Amino acid sequence: MLARIPAAAPASRPAPRHNGNLGATAQRPRSRSRDPMAAYDALPEALRLWLAGAALPWSPASVLRLWRRLRAGGATPAQTLAALDRAEAMALRREAPRP
Repeated sequence: MLARIPAAAPASRPAPRHNGNLGATAQRPRSRSRDPMAAYDALPEALRLWLAGAALPWSPASVLRLWRRLRAGGATPAQTLAALDRAEAMALRREAPRP
């Protein structure tokens, strides 16, 4: 008689795959309920250009939320883009390895 080897218990949840253009970021991946390209295409042109050159994987919804809040406060598009640059620099500092 052959001894039966017990099968490994199936994992309850597969490990998340971190691939694509996310790089090594501390931000957790999130699933999207809407079409991300449609959201990107709906952004103002200046914001699309900023997002295309961003160092972090910003979502169109998050940058649009900042854009609208700053513009409603009276900021010009240039001031708003400068504020987004500062917000990204702060996020990059938070992710920097500490000695």
